[in-house]
Amino acid sequence: MEKLGLYVALHAKPGKEEEVDKFLRSALPLVNSEPGTVSWYAVRHPGSATFGIFDTFRDEAGRQAHLSGKVAEALFAKAPELFAKPPEVENLEILTEKKSA
Repeated sequence: MEKLGLYVALHAKPGKEEEVDKFLRSALPLVNSEPGTVSWYAVRHPGSATFGIFDTFRDEAGRQAHLSGKVAEALFAKAPELFAKPPEVENLEILTEKKSA
């Protein structure tokens, strides 16, 4: 079971919503190359300029590798252009899970 997670809240600048959408979709190949990232979700709150990223990891080494990887680097490099405020990164502890077969 994955024990650790991250949630990153993202607030697009007015008029930048589609650019944020494209940026998040383009990040998937980078995340796919990270063996320590078990799952990665890019989400958008319907009808708003709020987006998020949720990831899971088996251990702290995987989480730290992700935080120092190419996706995080690109996210923070694009932040002043795309986001109304800096990305809000929260470390999470996963208590339990349900997976479908």
